[in-house]
Amino acid sequence: MGCSTIDSLPECCPIFPIFWSSINVNSSPGQILTLLTSPSLSVIVSNLANLHSFPGRLSVCGGEAGNVQWIGVPGEIRGYEAAHRLYGKLPWADLFQPTIKLAREGFPIPYYQGQHIPRINNTSIRKLYLDKNGNLLKTGDTVKFEKLADTLEMIANEGPDVFYNGTIAKNLTSDIQDAGGNLTRKDLELYEAKVTDAWNISLGEYKLLILNIMKGYKMESEPKTTDEKILFYHRYIEALKFANELKTNISDPNFSSDEMAKKLTQDSFADSKRSLISSDKTRDPGINLYLDSIGTTHVSVLAEDGSAVSVTSSINDESIRLRVLSPSTGIILNNQLSDFCGRADSSLLRPPSNMAPSVLKSPSKTLVIGGLALMNHLWFGKSLKEAIITPVVLVDSKSEVKPEPKLEKDVVDGLEALGHKIAKFYNTVNAVEKAGSCISAWSDERKKGKAAGY
Repeated sequence: MGCSTIDSLPECCPIFPIFWSSINVNSSPGQILTLLTSPSLSVIVSNLANLHSFPGRLSVCGGEAGNVQWIGVPGEIRGYEAAHRLYGKLPWADLFQPTIKLAREGFPIPYYQGQHIPRINNTSIRKLYLDKNGNLLKTGDTVKFEKLADTLEMIANEGPDVFYNGTIAKNLTSDIQDAGGNLTRKDLELYEAKVTDAWNISLGEYKLLILNIMKGYKMESEPKTTDEKILFYHRYIEALKFANELKTNISDPNFSSDEMAKKLTQDSFADSKRSLISSDKTRDPGINLYLDSIGTTHVSVLAEDGSAVSVTSSINDESIRLRVLSPSTGIILNNQLSDFCGRADSSLLRPPSNMAPSVLKSPSKTLVIGGLALMNHLWFGKSLKEAIITPVVLVDSKSEVKPEPKLEKDVVDGLEALGHKIAKFYNTVNAVEKAGSCISAWSDERKKGKAAGY
């Protein structure tokens, strides 16, 4: 029978169900969910808001990101169901077996996770990482998630409805309400994954959604000297600041016009913003009201039938502070509704996302990617490995510039001299590409990742 990239997702994605997800799929006939050839479809999976339960909270976000009332409906299972219905080949139950096996029998704790386990101060979550003598597990030790294995097995055998309408829904909402949250069985029952048309945006021979501001600088080669690197990163940072300012203009298209969102993709709009970027100083972008949303898992998959999947998932990094592990299901809950901070109160909206998993198509290539390496690969001709290991920068909601530690000190000093506020940052990304008959892949070594094939 064979399998498609969709069939790989429950196996490839993390051992904890991470429940805000964007799934982009390119099927073999040329159809793409989300990106970017016609006809286009998009499965956008997010958390159905329960804001009617706590009106006014959006005006007092601040340090409340860990509040249990920010828990939204976990949407990833419905998203996988929709994608599998469209393009899956294997039986639904088969998709979960590798993950169930890992959760039940255990696996060695990887290096990166091992470094963060001592930072977990939540009692219920910390218990997951204790051995039989009460000692905290460390890198290389075997960790098991047997209650989660039971939950995944139930979803595999009984289908997605058991999560949203059945036993799991009952147990999950009971656990959340016992912890002081507001999520109800009705919220789960009403949840739907949305399928929408994607936009077709051209970037050279590729079709993409963003980077129009940087495209206007017509860079023909990567920056080599210190001054060239400072100018490149400075312009890129300024472009990111504009993007941050505009985030609050984007909201659930089911409840608002998409006029502003479409405007953001127009060359003329990018030209107007680029004209405001000075080469010798930064500008004060003002105050952004939204909270930073960080902490994602990304998987890029390419199958022999030509299908490709790019999926990014998150529970928000603050969720370890959320102090909610559902004891009856083994699921760590999200705090995704805090993404509404800085926005008007409403009900039934889906929260905005910073995630942009991408499937890029040109006449000769398919690129599946989920991060910040696009310019290095597409414009500067770097291999996937070189593009991914090149230092990147992030700009947060406070307009602080967060370069990776390995970015040259002279470049960082130069950016600071232009007026940028510098802080620390850690980034990972992975990608797979097919060019003609040649396939290449790279998984970020920052987390000791490795690409895998068959």
